[in-house]
Amino acid sequence: MTTTDSPSRPRNRVRSLGAVFAGFVAVVVLSVSTDAILHATGVFPPWGLPMSNALFLLATAYRTVDGVVGSYVTARLAPHRPMAHSMAGAVLGLAVATAGAVATWNAGPEFGPHWYPLALIATVLPCAWAGASLYLWQIRAR
Repeated sequence: MTTTDSPSRPRNRVRSLGAVFAGFVAVVVLSVSTDAILHATGVFPPWGLPMSNALFLLATAYRTVDGVVGSYVTARLAPHRPMAHSMAGAVLGLAVATAGAVATWNAGPEFGPHWYPLALIATVLPCAWAGASLYLWQIRAR
């Protein structure tokens, strides 16, 4: 039996996909939960109403942290090559962020200024690198 025929290969693929999916879900759950809390507490205006640039800056900040956390989760769960898995998750995040920018570009002020979706796109890869690097630094420190 060659290494490409080993029974662990399909299992590793499932674990790889699961790691990327788990990181993506972590980002979505953290972002949506934070949005809901900030709307419910009055920090953000009611859903569907425009927000100030300062509030979109706040949203960018916590989404950046969420991206780092999600990439850390991906790296932690990856069966091998944690940085590559986090970057694969970043490609997925980049596609979603780009689709969101296209869908909301001229959809109205409630979707924010044009810099906001561009900032989300620009932070995807650095967040993935930071999350995976944090995990790699942590395991080297052990």
